[in-house]
Parts: sequence; C-alpha cells; structure tokens
Amino acid sequence: MDKGENLLTVLNRKYPSMSKGQKRIAAYINKYHEKAAFLTAAQIAKEAGVSESTVVRFASWLGYSGFPQFHRAMEQLVKKRLGAAHKIAFSKEKSTRGELIQAVLQSDIAKLEDTMESLDLAALDLAVDNILQAEHVYIIGIRNCAPLAQCLHFYLHMVCPQVILLQSTSNSEIFEQMMRITKKDVLIAISFPRYSMRTLKAMEFANSRQAKIIAVTDSVYSPMSLYSSCNLLAKSDLSSVVDSLVAPLSIINALVMALYMERQEEVLTNMELVDQLWEEYQIYSKDEINYFDPQKGLEIHE
Repeated sequence: MDKGENLLTVLNRKYPSMSKGQKRIAAYINKYHEKAAFLTAAQIAKEAGVSESTVVRFASWLGYSGFPQFHRAMEQLVKKRLGAAHKIAFSKEKSTRGELIQAVLQSDIAKLEDTMESLDLAALDLAVDNILQAEHVYIIGIRNCAPLAQCLHFYLHMVCPQVILLQSTSNSEIFEQMMRITKKDVLIAISFPRYSMRTLKAMEFANSRQAKIIAVTDSVYSPMSLYSSCNLLAKSDLSSVVDSLVAPLSIINALVMALYMERQEEVLTNMELVDQLWEEYQIYSKDEINYFDPQKGLEIHE
C-alpha cells in the first residue's frame, strides 16, 4: 500500500480483487465512512453484514498493520472532509455570504485533490485508445450531467469524425438514436448521484451490442461500473442542494487534452478550418469583443 494513498483510494484500487464479503465492507465504508470512523470492528461488521473477524482480516488485507491503523485512516479521511464540505451544510445560520463562497471553493479544491489522488492513469489511457479507434462515439449525460456531456461533445468534434450526443427526453428516443451502435463504437456515459436509470439502460443496450463503454462517475461502487470497460472517477458530492461538477469537468478536460495530444496535427488543421469557416460565413460577425478601453468603449470584431 502506498503511504500517500487515502483510504478511499486504496478501496477503489483493490475493489476488483475483493471477495464478496470484502466488497460489502468496502461499499459500506465508501458510503458511510463518516459514521464508520466512530464504530468498532464489531459494529462495522454488523452494519456491513459480515463477521467481526472478516473486518479485522480485511484491514490487514488492505495493507494496514491491523484494525486500529485502519480505523485511524478512516478518522483522517473524515477530518479532511469536515474541513470543507460540512461547513457548507451548516453555513446558512453561522456564516456570512463571503464565508459561504470560501467554503464552497474549499470544498471543490478538496474534491479535485481527492480526484487526483485516485486517478487511474491506465483507465484514462484505455479510454483514449478506445475513442481514437472507434467509428462512432456516443455520449450520454442526463439532468445535472447534461452540461458535461454537451461540453465533451463540443470538443470531441475536433478529433473524432462521428460524435453523437444522445438526446434524453425519453428511453425510446435514446434507443432510437443508438439503434446502429456496434462493437466498433464507444459509448461515454456520464452519471453521478443521483444516478440516472436512463443512462444505465443506455449502457446496458450498448453492452448488448458489444460496444466499448466508458463511464465517467464518482466511484467503483457506482451502478455505472456494471457495464463499463473503464471508469474515469471524479468526486462530486457536496453537502448542499447543489452538486459539485468541478472535478468531473476536470476529468473531461484531461480526457480531451490527452486525445488532442495524440492527434495534434489533425486538431490544428480542424481548428484552422473552423477559423476559416467563421471568417468566410461571418458566423461571429459583430459578436466578438477584441478589446475594452474604458475611454473609447468596446472594440467590436468585424
């Protein structure tokens, strides 16, 4: 075990090789670690539906010297998160507006740090290879994930000739748009809590057609991992009514930049072509600001 890894990173990395009982413990800690940090081995065992000895052996299997060290790792994880996210939950009565804004930004920074710590470079490499080899790339993101899907769709056009953003007003409409998906294609599914059943159904359909599936989600315990060939994980939980999409967007940016690096000449050529089209058809005529001078006013692009 890498000493620099936090507990959730260790759980995510080792999850595929866990036994059924170990996966129960891992899933419980991933979801309820703030509570688990105050429980004994026997209490965690009861909550996870396993024996106490299974919990103790699990701590050693992960690489900790024993349950006490494993328990301290949970405490450190909770302490770190309390410093950011929990300030938001109780900010309405105790914080000024400025303090609230700072707490939100600190929470987003913490999520970016957690995402960097748990980043699976092998999964990112696999995603890049699958996308570059695909005949068609389908993208789906519903509700709060729709802006992420739209952003990815916009930038993938520079490197992929056939990119399809699935419109998601109904299940039937999604399947109609995917009716020609094959094993030569890729589906990129973006979903964070609350997870979308329509997204999961689209993944199930793509899997039945043997298409490659890339999931952009929050953890290996996400239902989106049921059908994905690789998972790009980003933290999104926020103790308020608004879901944080900062880390998911950063993962998408990283994916796009990795793709661009593999096809640099093609991307530059496409960008030049887009610039020519804008100029030829005056797409942004009188709609761009080149410079703002307080004395002279706006200089409009002609």
